[in-house]
Amino acid sequence: MADETLYAAVAAGVLPAEEKFAGLLRAIVEVARAIFGARASSILLLDGEADELVFAAVASEEDQFLVGRRFPSSTGIAGWVASSRTPLVLEDVQNDPRFARDVAEGTGYVPKGLMAVPLLEEEQVLGVLQVLDRPEQARFSLQEMELLGLFASQAALALSLLQSARAARAALAGEGRAAAVAELAAALEAVDEERRPAADALVAALRDLFA
Repeated sequence: MADETLYAAVAAGVLPAEEKFAGLLRAIVEVARAIFGARASSILLLDGEADELVFAAVASEEDQFLVGRRFPSSTGIAGWVASSRTPLVLEDVQNDPRFARDVAEGTGYVPKGLMAVPLLEEEQVLGVLQVLDRPEQARFSLQEMELLGLFASQAALALSLLQSARAARAALAGEGRAAAVAELAAALEAVDEERRPAADALVAALRDLFA
């Protein structure tokens, strides 16, 4: 009964976390578009298992149909930014060999210039944040690239927290390595007093391993 209660609590916490995360990403791209005076802004998240980039948030209301759309993670400028972990400013994307015109045309909007930064959590690439086109041919600056990087840091932090919540739910649901760790922790809690020192030593060793 205690395990069921704990699972329900974690599951109840993850669902609103998912909803709030989606709202946060939408807010980030909306603010980015407004601050940079851009025509559009979007966040693409990396689905490592499928090896694809997925539109997770777009700023304009008329482009919401793009959310959930996927393309190979090695495709286009966003794919290059994700794989190289390198921010990029381009004033003329259509003459850049990394530009994937077919993907852009599939979204219904082909940009002229863009600025993109990777979403990073330590060494892990989580996705890409990009803003497209400035009014009246205004150019993106390096200072603005740094500001966009701050937006990306906030998005990456939020995603990292959400992934932690998902991992907790997976452990309680009995999925993967997390489940094995959860089972081990439960078994150690149940040992008798005679074997408690050995159990405590194992927990301490695991803590040092993952510190």
